[in-house]
Amino acid sequence: MVNFGNDWDGIMQGEFDMPYYLELREFLKKEYFSREIYPDMHNIFNAMKHTAYNDAKAVIIGQDPYHEPGQAHGLCFSVQKGCQIPPSLQNIYKELQSDLGIPPAPHGELYKWADEGVLMLNSVLTVRRGSANSHKGHGWETFTDHVIEKLNAREKPLVFLLWGANARAKKALITNRAHLILEAAHPSPLSAYNGFFGCRHFSKCNAFLKDHGMTEIDWRIE
Repeated sequence: MVNFGNDWDGIMQGEFDMPYYLELREFLKKEYFSREIYPDMHNIFNAMKHTAYNDAKAVIIGQDPYHEPGQAHGLCFSVQKGCQIPPSLQNIYKELQSDLGIPPAPHGELYKWADEGVLMLNSVLTVRRGSANSHKGHGWETFTDHVIEKLNAREKPLVFLLWGANARAKKALITNRAHLILEAAHPSPLSAYNGFFGCRHFSKCNAFLKDHGMTEIDWRIE
């Protein structure tokens, strides 16, 4: 049984007994036994373990984990210390510097953001080594849709940062007008110049939080 160690345990009660998840679990057991799968099975739910439901201030939705050794650890766009900073995260750091004057961090581990209240959730939470989207269509999308629906139902306002087509596809689940939706192109080098650079989502997010009486997010990574 999955244990988040925070209020997600109550929020997601019953989810792991649903037929789709039981099928997903059997698939994952076979995959982890027979192949190299990322992240480590103990890190699959790190996003929710590090950002409790009621502590979340912003939600960043990614696609699926990085698929090379030593990178993925359960937070979208984040890599473990010691890894080269991926191009998309380099562009996120560039926009952060342009928007808020925060210089790029020396590493790509984003636990600091998660602990600040940024839920960093991939749409699909596992992947085979060297094969992007290899766990697409096995049930994770249903799980993360349910997570977003739970967040949407929350009265306390949230900021959803939807970068790229994959994340923007989740917009239909966000119907609560209390929340702010910020959309932009994906920070990938292939698309960052099509609307990610200059989006100023970090300052817009903080302005919304401040306007609603919440503490702004400290976006610095040290």
